[in-house]
Amino acid sequence: MVRVHVYTGDGEGKTLTALGLALRNAGHKYKVVIVQFMKGRKDVGEYKVQKMLSPYLKLYQFGKKEFVNLDKPNESDIFAAKKGILFAKKILKEKIKVLILDEVNLAVAIGLLKKEDVLSLIDDAPKDMLVILTGRNAPEEFINKADLVTVMNDVKHPYDKGVKAVKGIEY
Repeated sequence: MVRVHVYTGDGEGKTLTALGLALRNAGHKYKVVIVQFMKGRKDVGEYKVQKMLSPYLKLYQFGKKEFVNLDKPNESDIFAAKKGILFAKKILKEKIKVLILDEVNLAVAIGLLKKEDVLSLIDDAPKDMLVILTGRNAPEEFINKADLVTVMNDVKHPYDKGVKAVKGIEY
């Protein structure tokens, strides 16, 4: 049976948790594919490290460098997200152990993707695969489908004191 993990909530650590499982699996020489929605920065650690962890970890981005306007995403954001989900469906045919759909929960919440497309992808996944869904505002259907759900809560954050993002910690 396909295992499904959901990491959601308004706190930090959703992507980091998924990356931790990616690292653990790559260490066992299992293949991991990360599909990032709404992200397109090549200067982030998880993008850079894939060269070092090749051929066990591959990361693909479907977004732009700038943040998506969550209240009013534009057509290019929608196009990129749809391209990402189609790519993820094709990846199911490869022999991978873990598929991470990073920020897919938020992409669905703001209307870039349909939750039915993500649920269909999970249903089509090979039985020995782990599918990880990250991002805030996970739909109830994803939570119900999941074997493991973790909600990150924002209790305290350096941003609250005006501290800017730090290389190696936030990106």
